[in-house]
Amino acid sequence: MTVVHLRHADPGLLVIAPDGAPLVTDAAPGLDALVLEVAGGHLTWSLFDSGVVPAAVLDDVDAAQDWVWAVYGEEVAVAVADYDPRALTASPAQPETVANMRRLAYAHWASRWWPASTVDGIPALDPRLLLEEIEVLTEQCEMMFGSDDFGPLERGLESESVSRVRAVDYALAAGGTDAADGLIVARGSGHWDWRRCPPGLLDAGENAVSWQVTRAGGVSTVRVSVVAAPDCRRAVPEHLRPLARVRSVRAQPPAATEQGQSAGHDRAEPSVDVQIPLHLRGDAWTGAAEIALRTETSLDITVFVPGFGPADPVEEAVVRDRIRRFARLRLSDPTGRPLTAESTAAEADEDF
Repeated sequence: MTVVHLRHADPGLLVIAPDGAPLVTDAAPGLDALVLEVAGGHLTWSLFDSGVVPAAVLDDVDAAQDWVWAVYGEEVAVAVADYDPRALTASPAQPETVANMRRLAYAHWASRWWPASTVDGIPALDPRLLLEEIEVLTEQCEMMFGSDDFGPLERGLESESVSRVRAVDYALAAGGTDAADGLIVARGSGHWDWRRCPPGLLDAGENAVSWQVTRAGGVSTVRVSVVAAPDCRRAVPEHLRPLARVRSVRAQPPAATEQGQSAGHDRAEPSVDVQIPLHLRGDAWTGAAEIALRTETSLDITVFVPGFGPADPVEEAVVRDRIRRFARLRLSDPTGRPLTAESTAAEADEDF
């Protein structure tokens, strides 16, 4: 049994939630939120919480009444019907259905957020196996979706299986495979925001992005390289190809004048602000551009697919690392009811 809190939320929403559960109404739902759209609302679970009782945000109580009793039990169903906000004890009338719903939400999550990485040694999941399991689980949970068609979650990109390379055998070189003459004046590596690209394009490793600036003949050139996802297909539609935005960042803020303005180039636009199309070459997405780089600046690299995800960056390094540990555990522990795609990936990784 799980204690849930029934409360009203604006505008016109009814929330049923255990303490600390993620909600679709959160300002910035985490990468670890499992979400399932159902008749009359949305259900959510935390990836790291093994409990099967979800949180719910209802926007159509009448449509949701067909399943509330199955998920939360009679006491909660009566309170929802009476619009009676209070703390309640949830006791699912159909625990097997609730377990299948969480599994379905997890399969949807894995199709989007699974941290496939050559750099980190986490194999990709076969999208076709995921899709098949999503379809089976959707049929098993049919009562949750009402009369409307509920199709499986589409990936932003249908991936094709390609050969994987173990991280120990893969050297991530700054600048990728492009050879360049000249003096290397700056270089670095880092991560990309998982929300800014669809799955199956970029390696999810924390150091998948690398860059370097060379100078020759009085011209500075920045080269950006991002390791491709282990399951990245060769022919990617143009509208899904990533860009790298390169901006200059002052290493130290300049001194301020008496008028509150900093000296020199205060408040001016960055000396570097360019977007570089990246092209898939071998196992990396690479691109280059000439830039005007001042010696007092460093570079900030943002990799994204135009129109995909939020424009404002979100720092989620801790959650990303926890998700990687979770994925490794799923692949190594067959007792945790892994998805078929997970079992297949684990077997393939052992046989490689």
